[in-house]
Amino acid sequence: MDYKLELVLIPVTDIDRAKAFYSEKLGFNIDLDVENGDDFRIVQFTPPGSSCSISIGKGVTQAVPGSVSGLHLVVDDIEAAHTDLTSRDAPISEIFHFENGERTPGPAPDRADYNSFISVEDPDGNGFLIQEFGHKRQ
Repeated sequence: MDYKLELVLIPVTDIDRAKAFYSEKLGFNIDLDVENGDDFRIVQFTPPGSSCSISIGKGVTQAVPGSVSGLHLVVDDIEAAHTDLTSRDAPISEIFHFENGERTPGPAPDRADYNSFISVEDPDGNGFLIQEFGHKRQ
């Protein structure tokens, strides 16, 4: 039996502002934007290369906007991701990594898997970490 995580709900206050952020700043593909009356709207996005999507909207979750944190987007080249997101004017952190349990700025010297990160928050404060994995396998 497979259990595949395929959709994560992200609570937001302004659907159109969040839609622009996820599609324009982060480059996520818009899969659908559906309304049903005044009380329901869902916008679904998929990050490039991902099999898991996110949805924002009205009437889709009772979670508090800005309450999601710690979601990870995984890339095989943190420096390329930083360049891509910077070119989109995404509000991202500088690259940082963990060495001996300490957070330090700059890319990890050895580019070890799971070691280098970028952080980003959407306009409501929902937080993601972009994590490097697989760089040496290219």
